[in-house]
Amino acid sequence: MSMKLPISGLLLVLFSVQLAQAQVQPDSSALPVMSYEAPKDYEIGGIRVTGEQFSDPQALIAISGFRVGDKIRVPGPAITKAVQALWNLRLFTDVQIIKERTAGEVIFLEIVVSERPRYTRHSYTGVKKNKHDDLNAVVTKFIQKGAILTENIKSALRYGMEDYYIEKGFLNAKVEIKELPDERSVNAVKLEFVVKPGKRVKIKDIRFVGNENIKSKTLRKKMKNTARKSKIFKKSKLVENEYEEDKHAIEAYYNTVGFRDARIVSDTTWRTPKGEVMLQINIEEGSRYYFRNITWKGNTIYETQFLNQVLGINKGDIYNQELLNTRLQFSQDGRDISSLYLDNGYLFFRVDPVETSIDNDSIDLELRIFEGPQATIDRVVIKGNDRTHEHVIRRELFTRPGEKFSRSDIIRSQRQIVNLGYFNPESLDINTPVNPDRGTVDIEYTVEEKPSDQLELSAGYQPSTAFTRGGVIGTLGVTFNNFSIRNINKKETWNPLPQGDGQRFSIRGQTSGQNFQSYNASFTEPWLGGKKPNSLTVAGFYNRYAYGFEGSSTYQRLEIIQGSVGFGTRLKWPDDNFVFRANLDIQTLRLNNWTGFRDDQGRLVTQGKYHNYNLGLTLARNSINDPIFPKSGSLLSLTVQATPPYSWFRDAEFYQNESVEKIYNYVEYLKWRIDAEWYTTLVGKLVLKAQAKIGILDQWTDKTGLSPFERFELGGDGLNNQTFGLNGRDIISMRGYETGDIMSPFPGGAGVFNKYTLELRYPISLNPQSTIFVTAFAQGGNAFQDARDFNPFDLRRSAGLGLRVFLPMFGTLGFDYGYGFDKPALINSGAKWSEFAKFNIVLGFEPD
Repeated sequence: MSMKLPISGLLLVLFSVQLAQAQVQPDSSALPVMSYEAPKDYEIGGIRVTGEQFSDPQALIAISGFRVGDKIRVPGPAITKAVQALWNLRLFTDVQIIKERTAGEVIFLEIVVSERPRYTRHSYTGVKKNKHDDLNAVVTKFIQKGAILTENIKSALRYGMEDYYIEKGFLNAKVEIKELPDERSVNAVKLEFVVKPGKRVKIKDIRFVGNENIKSKTLRKKMKNTARKSKIFKKSKLVENEYEEDKHAIEAYYNTVGFRDARIVSDTTWRTPKGEVMLQINIEEGSRYYFRNITWKGNTIYETQFLNQVLGINKGDIYNQELLNTRLQFSQDGRDISSLYLDNGYLFFRVDPVETSIDNDSIDLELRIFEGPQATIDRVVIKGNDRTHEHVIRRELFTRPGEKFSRSDIIRSQRQIVNLGYFNPESLDINTPVNPDRGTVDIEYTVEEKPSDQLELSAGYQPSTAFTRGGVIGTLGVTFNNFSIRNINKKETWNPLPQGDGQRFSIRGQTSGQNFQSYNASFTEPWLGGKKPNSLTVAGFYNRYAYGFEGSSTYQRLEIIQGSVGFGTRLKWPDDNFVFRANLDIQTLRLNNWTGFRDDQGRLVTQGKYHNYNLGLTLARNSINDPIFPKSGSLLSLTVQATPPYSWFRDAEFYQNESVEKIYNYVEYLKWRIDAEWYTTLVGKLVLKAQAKIGILDQWTDKTGLSPFERFELGGDGLNNQTFGLNGRDIISMRGYETGDIMSPFPGGAGVFNKYTLELRYPISLNPQSTIFVTAFAQGGNAFQDARDFNPFDLRRSAGLGLRVFLPMFGTLGFDYGYGFDKPALINSGAKWSEFAKFNIVLGFEPD
């Protein structure tokens, strides 16, 4: 028989029995025990490893330090050293080195290991499913499937999960880890995380001690992440790193109101009998300081008086380090010294404020300027545009080789790239490597392409009714926003159509059987000729709407055919944010017993053919920073649309004696639209949008009334407007109201409308593949017969909530739930509050 004894600890050598040929001679008897007093030298004749399942035997032999042919002493330190080396791997629960057999002076060794179990999977107890993804991220941070599970890893997992809950305000969270054999695999374990989050621990109160000049209420407002439980719309929880940030914010606020030495000397936290947290922050305010004398040194380009005007800090102002840094380095409104120099090419400019004297509560400053030479742009490099051709991006840039460096030009170029809509605004990167020896700078724009084309697809069947014939209904539309007509013969550029030149091509068809058909197509070249931002747009559409059965006395039909050509250009004055557009429209309306139009005298316009030849002129200024989710900027637009003044060449008797078919055979009107939008970030990601829209339909002379065509219709979701004016009107959405709620006094349409909107927007996701944000809005608007009745303060009010999802392939989707406050018919009838609300759907575009 053979005897095998393990090496225990690091003090015992695992050779207590000498087996002379025991492994090859089963009938041999036991040999005497080897004595530490008589160690013996052997030559290693062979080494094998047993018990391993995942480890490499050859690697373990190498780590042990043994090699065949080496001389070792048994018992001796080499055995102890080998065990220690293998144990240090922390891969095993047991390590033994055994004498397998000896042959004279040659010994054969066996390394016996017991591997730690491998982690394969896990489960949760006491955790809601919506938390699994977050906790899985914690697990994968510390261990991967197939990895060895150690006590250190288990501790890290437990603390990681508890920290996750602590950051959510569950300060009493406890996690227990159960290690169970996994019957699916050999030597594997599955983990069961038993989570007991407990109740969220809220902050009962935050107290301040030592704040003699600043109210505690003001200081609490500066703590953006740590709030009392009474705070509305903010979770009350204590998270250590966020609490530290808030304490720094308090000190920073003190610095802005003159207390430059203010500091938090200590803070204390304790728990109330109910388990809530109490915070006490002890403050040492110090003295309040003021600016006294401010001098400049080193300025040769700009006069001291001018620099003082830009700085905007006067003697006697409260000392504010943050304001000083902002006015010297970077201000959002561009009012800072750095912008003054950097926009003039002085890239190497530097200004250092030095306190030259502190006298009681007054501080003297010397602002030391190093102007340096002007830097010239050497190279402008564009990277990452794998679909869009480089010239499409380069022509939008305001930074060009050979010109002086300008920071404002870089900011403007960044906005122009984002407004193209082809690139991810979150990943746009701009680098400016400098060559000081040559006085030049390179500008590198790195972009990331995103999908920009859009698809509209729907289908169904509409059954016949007593008034309409059934049939297939559906919509198919595609918009290619980065089209390339010059590559139409190059098959390799088709994806699915040729792209990369920044042109826009759109085609769309919609049908509801015989009742409604709409077909339109358009093409836009934004840089006609390729050298200047002059755009050309060509478009055409056909709309047909029918009601009833053809041949019957109740049959009605309206057809609109239109072709248009538009030209636009970017202006340089008053600034290059202005654009001018001109559109020439040729439209024909065919009416067959149609009852939707009437003039000022109440006469119906039901039969005949009508020609609407008009020229539209638009002057607009756009400084919006992002077309999908604007955070800043504005859009102002003034549009006038006019037909030829036919009435100038006709007598008044013509309009008194002729039929409406002849009077309006050539449509005449003068139409004004004013649209304004403004965006600003209030705090964090919360954005405020303010909007105003006004439309006025006028006439060239008093001989004619207002045209029965081109009027305004306010209310509803505005979806009909995507059919290019199905019924010859401008359709403007009004959340919380049906069209009839507002337009019932104006069956022929309104001559004037106004609409005002205030909207809070908060993004859920700014991923360019799926931009999602929620809105809370207040809106007011109304419609009027003509300009004489217009009252900008006579409004139909509404408020509500909404959701928007922008998908590059489908455009804007979403809904609004609005409550209309001013509905006289419902108010007088004592209707329920739910009848005042309206649910609107947004499909493919943002309503007007």
